[in-house]
Amino acid sequence: MNKSPYKKNIITIVILCCALILIGRLFYIQVLDTSYKITAANNVLRYEVQYPARGLLFDRNGELLVGNKTTYDIMVVPREMKSIDTLDLCSLFNISYTQCKNILDDVQRKRKRQGYQAAIFLKQVPAEIYALFQEKAFKYPGFYAQARTLRSYPRNIAGNLLGYVTEVDTANIRRNPYYKMGDYIGKSGIEASYEDVLRGRKGVSIYERDVHNQIKKSYDDGKYDTTAIAGKDLICTIDIHLQEYGELLMQNKIGSVVAIDPGTGEILALITAPGIDPSLLVGINRNFQLLQMNPLKPLFTRAVMSSYPPGSVFKMANALIGQQERVLTPESRYGCAMGYKVGRGVECHAHPSPTDLRQSIQMSCNAYYCHVFRSIIDNPKYDNINDAFNQWRKYVQSFGFGIKLDTDIHNELAGTLPTTDTYDRIHGKGRWKSLSIISLAIGQGEIGATPLHLANFTALIANKGYYYTPHVVRNVVGKPEHQKYKEKHYCDIDSAYFTPVIDGMYLTVNGGPGSTAGWVRIPDIDMCGKTGTAQNPHGENHSVFMSFAPRENPKIAIAVYMENAGWGSTWAAPVASLMTEYYLTGEIKRKDMEARIMAGNFLSKESRAKKRK
Repeated sequence: MNKSPYKKNIITIVILCCALILIGRLFYIQVLDTSYKITAANNVLRYEVQYPARGLLFDRNGELLVGNKTTYDIMVVPREMKSIDTLDLCSLFNISYTQCKNILDDVQRKRKRQGYQAAIFLKQVPAEIYALFQEKAFKYPGFYAQARTLRSYPRNIAGNLLGYVTEVDTANIRRNPYYKMGDYIGKSGIEASYEDVLRGRKGVSIYERDVHNQIKKSYDDGKYDTTAIAGKDLICTIDIHLQEYGELLMQNKIGSVVAIDPGTGEILALITAPGIDPSLLVGINRNFQLLQMNPLKPLFTRAVMSSYPPGSVFKMANALIGQQERVLTPESRYGCAMGYKVGRGVECHAHPSPTDLRQSIQMSCNAYYCHVFRSIIDNPKYDNINDAFNQWRKYVQSFGFGIKLDTDIHNELAGTLPTTDTYDRIHGKGRWKSLSIISLAIGQGEIGATPLHLANFTALIANKGYYYTPHVVRNVVGKPEHQKYKEKHYCDIDSAYFTPVIDGMYLTVNGGPGSTAGWVRIPDIDMCGKTGTAQNPHGENHSVFMSFAPRENPKIAIAVYMENAGWGSTWAAPVASLMTEYYLTGEIKRKDMEARIMAGNFLSKESRAKKRK
C-alpha cells in the first residue's frame, strides 16, 4: 500500500502547527505583552527607582534602636547634559574640581551606552545640600535627586549585634537577582539575619519624554508603575538600658557578655568588647578598613564566634552527668591536697577539704571533678572507654555545647566538642584513657564554647533541665511570633539532679568561708553563680562567671567572659552581679564595685600589670 499521502498529511499538519505557534507567539509579543515595547522604548522612557524605607528596630520595651534618615543620590542622564558651570557645581556639593571632572568624564564615556537612563553622580548627599541643589537644579540640565535612606542610631550601642548596611557587590547580585548595583544590603548582625523583611520592596516610576527629551507624563498613565513597600519593623528582645550599662562596664576590656531570660530564651544583652560604634559604618564606609585592621578585632563578634575553654564553669556539667550516671551523689566526698596528684596532676587553690558536691561547686575544687570525671569515663557498665566517652559527649551536647543553637544571630558558631577520633589522632587508637583527657574534668583541653553557649547552659540550669532557643528578635511587626522559639529543648539529665548543683551555685555567692564569689552577693536578691578561671597558653588566664537570679522564678541568666583578666571572681563575677542588680532593680547601690569595674583597663600592658591590685 502506498503510504506517501499519509506521510504528506503528517508533514502538512506539523508545518501548520509550527506556523500557528509562531503566529501566536508573535501576537502575544506584539499585542498582548508590552514589556518588549517598553524595552524597545528605553531611549524615550525614564525609569526612576523608588527605594523603600528600611524597617526600624525597637528594643523589648519599644525604644528605638535603629532608625532611618533621608539622604539623596544625585543622578545624571548623560544625553540630557549640557554645558554647565563646573566650578559652581563643585562648590555646591563641596567636592574638588578634579573629583568632579573625573565623574563627569566617566558619565560622558557612558553617554552612548547609557542613553537616557540615569547614572549616579554623587551618593548620599545630606538633606541640607539637597535643599541647595533644588534651588539651583534649573542650572544643571540632566541632573536630578533620588531619595535614599540611611541608618541612624539614637544610642551608639550594640554595633556587633545590630550589624550594618552596605552597598551590594557582584556576589550579592549573582546570588539574588532582586539586587542591582547601587542597592543596599544588611551585611552583618540583625541587619543580615532579617534582610528579607527589613529591606522592603523597591518600586519604579516610568516617565515618557517628548521630542525635546523633557519628561512629559507618566508612561501609559502609570499602568506599569509600582509602589515601593517599606520594610517591616522588628521588635527585638534586647533591653537597651541593660545593653548600654553592660557596654559601660566592659569598656577598655576584651571579652563578651550574654544575658538571657531563662523563661523565654530572649537575649537581654549581647555585648562584644571592644565592639563597634554602629554610626561609624553608616553611609559610604570610610571606616571599615580601619576597623578591619584594628588588632583588637572590633568587627569580630566574640559573643557567638569565639570558641573559648569554658574553664571551671563546666564543672557543673560533669556534676550533672555524674549524678545521672549514678557514680556521684550529693553526699560524695573527695579530698584535695592543692590539686589532683595522679599522673601529671591538676593543680587547685587552697580551700577547706574534703568537700561534698555542693561544697565542690561553692569552692570550685579541681580535684573533686577529676575524681568525678574519671568515674564517669571508667564506669564499669560500659564495655570500653569509647562507649563511655560517647555517652558523656551525648550528655554534653544535650546541654547545647558543640552545636549551633539555631539562633537568629548572624555568624553563630558551634564551638568545639572532641570525639573519640580526636583522641585517636592525638594519642593513638586504643592508647588513651580517662587520665589522658582529664582536662575535660575542669572545662579545659579540647572543648571550646562561645559565651552564648555558656549563657544558654546557665539558663538550662536555672530551668532545671531545659532551654529555649536563644534569639534576639521577638517578632516581625505584622507577623506571628516564630513558633520554634516557644519549644523547650530538654537535656538528658533528670530534673531532680539540678537541685544540689543549684544549691552549690547559691553557696558560691551567698555561702561562708571558701565561697569563690561571696563578695559579689547582691543584697536582697538570691543570685546563684559559678566562677571560672580558664587557662590560656598564650597569656594570662581568662576570667569567667555565669549566674542566674533570682533563685526561684529566675528572670536573668548571664555569662561573662573576660580575656586575660585572671580569676573569675575578680572581674567577670562583679560585671555579672552589677548587670543583674541593674536589670532586676533598675539601680546600682554598690557604687564602689561599679567604679572599680569601670576603671579597669586591660587594653594596655601597664594596666594589665596592675589589674590584680
